Amino acid sequence: MAARRALHFVFKVGNRFQTARFYRDVLGMKSDYTRITEDSFSKPYDGKWSKTMVGFGPEDDHFVAELTYNYGVGDYKLGNDFMGITLASSQAVSNARKLEWPLTEVAEGVFETEAPGGYKFYLQNRSLPQSDPVLKVTLAVSDLQKSLNYWCNLLGMKIYEKDEEKQRALLGYANNQCKLELQGVKGGVDHAAAFGRIAFSCPQKELPDLEDLMKRENQKILTPLVSLDTPGKATVQVVILADPDGHEICFVGDEAFRELSKMDPEGSKLLDDAMAADKSDEWFAKHNKPKASG
Repeated sequence: MAARRALHFVFKVGNRFQTARFYRDVLGMKSDYTRITEDSFSKPYDGKWSKTMVGFGPEDDHFVAELTYNYGVGDYKLGNDFMGITLASSQAVSNARKLEWPLTEVAEGVFETEAPGGYKFYLQNRSLPQSDPVLKVTLAVSDLQKSLNYWCNLLGMKIYEKDEEKQRALLGYANNQCKLELQGVKGGVDHAAAFGRIAFSCPQKELPDLEDLMKRENQKILTPLVSLDTPGKATVQVVILADPDGHEICFVGDEAFRELSKMDPEGSKLLDDAMAADKSDEWFAKHNKPKASG
């Protein structure tokens, strides 16, 4: 099988300003690697949205976060599906302490913190030289063996660690990539309204075969293979799947996505400008309308 890559995780965010502060000032993600796609809008703000990509480096060799912001939504109800992102960064721990961002030491040298909206992050108080600090994304599963069959036998991931007693497994496509940790939970997986999506890339020629495999195995396909146009940029092919617990999984054609995801040197300024122009809080308050809860 040709190379597949872990790309990003999609978060729905309500408090745009605090969210930007967390990712940039606390975690220390470099704003030079922020991409933003802003819909042009006129008031009212209902139904308008923006997307920001933020990470420690280019998506070619770093796992990044996609922050989706809807102007008319103030918060999202969390489920138990997303269990956290773990990263190794003594600088992030130092930043959090300086900014008095809440930290809880949950193991020796490991601190739990929360992004706005309640998304958990685990900060290891160490740094990895010349490597992406993002180590793993942890998702809840209701049946570990069933999930391993899906992610390994159908999606081709390798098992790096497995602990039957703790009902957890660490999977990935390569040693130098962000890993996927599956953690068994009792009582089922609840995605609520804040559910996200994890994205991977593969050679474009593999996408039809991947879709056919899922059809043969009677697995859920949320979005059949489709080409998505971005004006002035590459056209990417995408198929969106769902695992046995309903976790959304996006696979994109790698060649076009590398072109689409090139870092924008104006990314930080675009985000700052977009936040400065966002008067949605004032607009909703003036019209005595609360922002919706997702």
